[in-house]
Amino acid sequence: MINAVGNPQSILLLGGTSEIGLAICAEYLKKAPARIILAALPDDPLRSDAVAQMKAAGAQHVDVIDFDALDPEGHPKVIDAAWDAGDVDVAIVAFGMLGDAEQLWRDQRKAVQIAEINYTAAVSVGVLVGEKMKAQGYGRIIAMSSVAGERVRRSNFVYGSTKAGVDGFYLGLGEALRPHGPRVLVIRPGQVRTRMSAHIQEAPLTVDKEDVASLAVSASQKGKELVWAPGAFRYVMMVLRHIPRTIFRKLPL
Repeated sequence: MINAVGNPQSILLLGGTSEIGLAICAEYLKKAPARIILAALPDDPLRSDAVAQMKAAGAQHVDVIDFDALDPEGHPKVIDAAWDAGDVDVAIVAFGMLGDAEQLWRDQRKAVQIAEINYTAAVSVGVLVGEKMKAQGYGRIIAMSSVAGERVRRSNFVYGSTKAGVDGFYLGLGEALRPHGPRVLVIRPGQVRTRMSAHIQEAPLTVDKEDVASLAVSASQKGKELVWAPGAFRYVMMVLRHIPRTIFRKLPL
């Protein structure tokens, strides 16, 4: 159960080695100890490092369960395993891949793979986690979207389209779950300094994963449904959304 001061006692990270996801867990652990459940690929070489990081951050206990985004038939067992020891207070959906933007729209296999990981799998676990939290009558889901999905750009439109789908699904899931108690927070970060973006030239308003984590925890505890990271991106996207396509395509984005 989430305790009297709003701190969770159990946190599930889907994408158990995600740098942003782990940073969010660590941010929660600054406030109070909790049980951490890391759902990660069985052959992910970063699993042991993630466990050590969570223990060092103050986790009461760290469980690791096998999770393959590309195996939706196995997702019910993954979510059941996460709930085996009791209710889960917070579930963080933080898995995905970026890929090579120019290769993706030319390679059917890779395009389908990124869609299955970033969107289809996110929907799959979202439905399952939503049902669990609906049954328990409370809980928080934190879903990592992206400003790339708010207005999809030519420069990374395959990735952006998957994030647009994730964004729409989790905002809708939040509305569906609201009458039953659980809350959903969608986070739209711009560029974040992580392994995934290390090869990309740093853009304006780039933030550290700790900045996203601090915002995520604060916003979730306040019951917010949607936030941008950094907050200034809300106003940038407000402008970009309304630029005519004939002009938008000429921008250096």
